[in-house]
Amino acid sequence: MASAPQANLPMFYNDLMPLNSRDHANWKMQGSETAPWLVGFHAIPLTAEEFPQAGRHFPIIFASGDNPVPLGLMGLNEGVNVFVDATGKVTQPVYLPAYARRYPFLLAKLNPESDELSLCFDPTTNLIGEGGDGEALFDGDQPSEATKSALAFCEQFEQAGQRTQAFIDELVKHDLLMEGEVAIQQPGIEQPYIYRGFQMVNQDKLREMRGDVLRGWSQSGLLPLLYAHIFSLELMSNIFGMQVAQGTGPVPQIVIPETV
Repeated sequence: MASAPQANLPMFYNDLMPLNSRDHANWKMQGSETAPWLVGFHAIPLTAEEFPQAGRHFPIIFASGDNPVPLGLMGLNEGVNVFVDATGKVTQPVYLPAYARRYPFLLAKLNPESDELSLCFDPTTNLIGEGGDGEALFDGDQPSEATKSALAFCEQFEQAGQRTQAFIDELVKHDLLMEGEVAIQQPGIEQPYIYRGFQMVNQDKLREMRGDVLRGWSQSGLLPLLYAHIFSLELMSNIFGMQVAQGTGPVPQIVIPETV
C-alpha cells in the first residue's frame, strides 16, 4: 500500500497513509490509556479558541520567526513534558490540546494540484490495526461511526486552524508580538534562569491600542484570548518547579520545534 508523500511530516507523525475501505476494511481503532506520542514533546500547537482552557494548565506562547504559531508549553525545555511519564501516561489532570487528541488521524492534501483533503493516519501507531478488539473503521465499504467521528474532529480542527490564522494575522497587522523573555529565580541560586526563544504579546502596545480597535476585539472575542495568553505566562514558574521536582531541568532556553 502506498503512503502519502512524506516530506515535512508534522509533529507526532512518523508516516502518513490515506484511509480507505479497500485496504483497511478489517482495521479497527484501539483504545489507549496512554499517549506515548506526547513523550518528549514540550511545545504543542494550540488553536486560538483553546486559550481559555489551556491557559489554566500551562503557559501559552507564540513561536519565534515568521510563523508565530500558538504553542502550549507542557515543559520549558526540549525533550521534557512534565504532564506525562515515560510511557505516555498522563500523571495529573491537564488540558490536552486538540492537536494531540487528533492523533493518529490527520487531514492531508494527497494531490498538490488539488485543495481536496483526505483523512489519513499514521500507520506506525498501535492505535489502529487489522483485527483484534476495537471499533471498526468501516461498515462494509462505508465509514463507520468511529471513522465519521474522527473525520468530523479533523474537519473541526482545520476550521479552528483557519480561525487561528486570522487571529495571528490580526496580531501581526498591529505588530503586537515581541520577543519574549521570562526570568525565574530558584531559591538558593543567585542568578535567575532566563528563558528566551519565543514570542509574546507586547502589553505596552496593547495598552496603547485605539479604543475602536479594542472594542472590535472585545466584540469578536479576540481580546479575551489575548488576556488568556498573558495570564497563562504566570504558569512558567509552575512548569519550572515541576521540572525541578522531576529532575528534568532546568535549561535556560526554550527551543521551539521547526515542524509543527
